[in-house]
Amino acid sequence: MMIKVEAIVREEVFEDVKEALNAIDVNGITVSQVMGCGAQRGYKKRVRGTEVDVMMQPKIKFEIVVSSETIDAIQKAAFTGEVGDGKIFSYEIRTATKIRTRESGADALN
Repeated sequence: MMIKVEAIVREEVFEDVKEALNAIDVNGITVSQVMGCGAQRGYKKRVRGTEVDVMMQPKIKFEIVVSSETIDAIQKAAFTGEVGDGKIFSYEIRTATKIRTRESGADALN
């Protein structure tokens, strides 16, 4: 079974998650800088003497498609125990096709 994993994590754990994925031989990682908020609901900041609510926090989003689950590796690498550690979502993928070689299924992931 192929699984798409989307993990939204703190910026400061980017290298830890990347190394954890590399250690379990995950290839084909897409990384995006994103903004979002969860339970922490942002924070207050002073800008030019005025207090401003900053709702959106900078985060890193990893997107990978794997033939076996890698959620445990991501969770261990991204865990700080603090509010705002992020979320991991997984989806079952019906098919994948490598454009260059036309390989499909799990063969397309390598």
